[in-house]
Amino acid sequence: MEDLNPSQSFNIKKVLSLYTKQWKWFLLSVLVCIGVAYFFMRAILPEYKAVAKIMILDDAESETGRGAIQDLTIFSGNKEAEIEDEIEVIKSRGFLRDIVKKLNLNVQHYAQGRINEHDLYKKSPLKINFIESDSLIYKSSFSCYVNIVSPTEFDYSIEEDDIPIRMSFGEKIDTHFGGIILTPVEKRIKKYTNQLIRINISPLEEVAEFLTYIIDVYPSGESSKILNLVMKDPVEEKALDVINALIEGYNFATIDKKRKQAINTANFINDRVKSISSDLEGVDDSIVGYKSRNRITDISTTASQAFSSSVQNQQQIQELTTQISMLRYMDEMLGDNPYEGIPSNLGGADESINALALRYNELLAQRGSYLKSAGENNPVVLELDNTLAQIRSSLSQSINNTKQTLNIQLDALKNSSRRINSKLYSAPDQERTLRSIERTQSIKEALYIFLLEKREEATISISSVSPSVKVVESPFSMGSKKSPEPLVSYLGAVLLGMLIPFATIYVKDLTDTKIHNKEDLQQEISNITVLGEIPNFSKKANGLISKNDRSVLSESFRIIRTNFDYVRRGRNNKENDNVLFVTSTINGEGKSFVSLNLGLTLANTGKRVLLIGADIRNPQIFSAIKNKTNKEQSKIGLTEFLVDESIIIGEAINSYDLNNISIDIMLSGKVPPNPAELLMSERMKEVFDTVSKQYDYVIVDTAPSMLVTDTLLFSQYAGHTIYVTRAGYTEKRILNFAKELHNDKKLNGMMLVVNDVKQANFGYGAKYGYYGEPEKKGLFKWF
Repeated sequence: MEDLNPSQSFNIKKVLSLYTKQWKWFLLSVLVCIGVAYFFMRAILPEYKAVAKIMILDDAESETGRGAIQDLTIFSGNKEAEIEDEIEVIKSRGFLRDIVKKLNLNVQHYAQGRINEHDLYKKSPLKINFIESDSLIYKSSFSCYVNIVSPTEFDYSIEEDDIPIRMSFGEKIDTHFGGIILTPVEKRIKKYTNQLIRINISPLEEVAEFLTYIIDVYPSGESSKILNLVMKDPVEEKALDVINALIEGYNFATIDKKRKQAINTANFINDRVKSISSDLEGVDDSIVGYKSRNRITDISTTASQAFSSSVQNQQQIQELTTQISMLRYMDEMLGDNPYEGIPSNLGGADESINALALRYNELLAQRGSYLKSAGENNPVVLELDNTLAQIRSSLSQSINNTKQTLNIQLDALKNSSRRINSKLYSAPDQERTLRSIERTQSIKEALYIFLLEKREEATISISSVSPSVKVVESPFSMGSKKSPEPLVSYLGAVLLGMLIPFATIYVKDLTDTKIHNKEDLQQEISNITVLGEIPNFSKKANGLISKNDRSVLSESFRIIRTNFDYVRRGRNNKENDNVLFVTSTINGEGKSFVSLNLGLTLANTGKRVLLIGADIRNPQIFSAIKNKTNKEQSKIGLTEFLVDESIIIGEAINSYDLNNISIDIMLSGKVPPNPAELLMSERMKEVFDTVSKQYDYVIVDTAPSMLVTDTLLFSQYAGHTIYVTRAGYTEKRILNFAKELHNDKKLNGMMLVVNDVKQANFGYGAKYGYYGEPEKKGLFKWF
């Protein structure tokens, strides 16, 4: 029989059958997961979703006095609020800590139920009074259980299973952080009588941190100034209160921040007004001092007066210079010719010189008249000469005196002119200096007036600060909802229930290195005939087929027998054609089981069959039939025959009736110290030469081929060899040894058998069962 190579292409039916044949595990897993989801959904509490919408207002929209701050450089900034920054502010720890304190969220009361516990927010029948300070309470973590027995007493315990202590309301309870006192709330105490209540005190920081996870703040849209505030909590009232407190707290924080900013601005302006007022006084003092030092009141007026004085001085200097020149000319004329007339009007303002000059000219005219009638020696003429000489002397003296006087006046005028010119030249510098001082004064005055205006605006803004938030939608509840939703939970449970066995089977198949059926074996060894598959059987069965047996096990061996006969006829072996060796790779693959049942199957057809136990190192056939044999039959076996030449073959062979089937068996005998040497002896040839002629079939149970060399030592006596593998046991990698044996032709006529195959893994006909058996109808029959 030639083996057909199976298709190596992907077979979707085969892959699906890997999972569908495990449908029971899928069903069980889904049912378990659905059950877990059911109890999980019962355990979780529904959550209420509180939602509010607020709008972040710009500074221009929220404040009328903002200009007092915006006009100052140190307070100016972006006019539009940064939405992301505001979200961080709203969700900041410090902000949420205030909410925890305000709503007392760090102290919680829970009513114990059958499955879960309920938060008694604002409905607790108990009120806790702390003796220690709040700062210590906010750092403490504590939990206890209280069972209200009556309106006056309760049972107290730290753990639920602890023995409770009977206490009275108002009695001090000692804790690690200090004493607490429980008092009843009269209108609720009767409702919770005999109700176990858990009191939980958490650190302030932990509760604030928890709020950051359950409060969600996000903008309504891109670039939108409207923020959505969302919180989910099992208590509807608590969620609404937290959102309300969040809005109120944020409003208060923004108002307080702006009021402080306005106050700081006003204080800053006041300080600057005082500073600039002092600077103005200094500038005024500088102007007064400068004018005093320079003896000026008004520079322009002083310069104009100085210019007029300078012009007048120049005119006076010019007049004096002219007079001095005229006197000098008159004096020169007196000296050049004593009897020549002189100008009588060159004396200037000195009337005496002018009078003398006039008298002098009159006497010269008289002398000239006398000279015409008398000579120079005329007494009158001489008298006139004396008079003229006296007048000339007096005139010369007067001219000199007048010249000296005029020169003194001229020097005084020149000095005055220099002083006036100095004032004129220094006027621009003085004006520039004074203008610089006056400019500083004007700047200080303008800034002073500006700050006075801004101080008034800042004062107004302090009393007119408005919040930066406008409530678009007040907090409202969107109803209760379990998270996750029941439908989602059950669908998830179904998916998980399907995934767990699927993943298990997939990983198991992915990491599986063993063969499981005929198809697996053919994929590993495609050039060796596979006679068939042998199913596994329950531990209650004895593992031996019986006469007229119609079990699956019996039918499997009939198939192997039929296939073997077909292969045997096709080979036409001339020697030992009826000798069949049965071996395996390693121990535990079922070669002895196959040898014995194959022998029974062949014997069941009326053939004479001999089964030889040639695995003399680890004999297993005797263990299988020990209930069917006696001590005398088991004393002589193959080992004794090979060792003792006096023993004939017939003495080592015994007939057995196993399940009403007659079969001859040569047991292995005792375990020898030298099994390899015995199997190589010449008596082994004698055994096979004899029995091959006496029996229709000789089946030899040999040792595992890879572990020991025993089988190979006498493999030449075999006409055919059945190489047994075991499903779920034989590693694929060790099948390379079988390939090598076949390729090297170390074993004659090798054929393969897969033992211990689960019925669901049968390569052919797995889903059809065996002919004559009742048809099994399952959920996945259509596969």
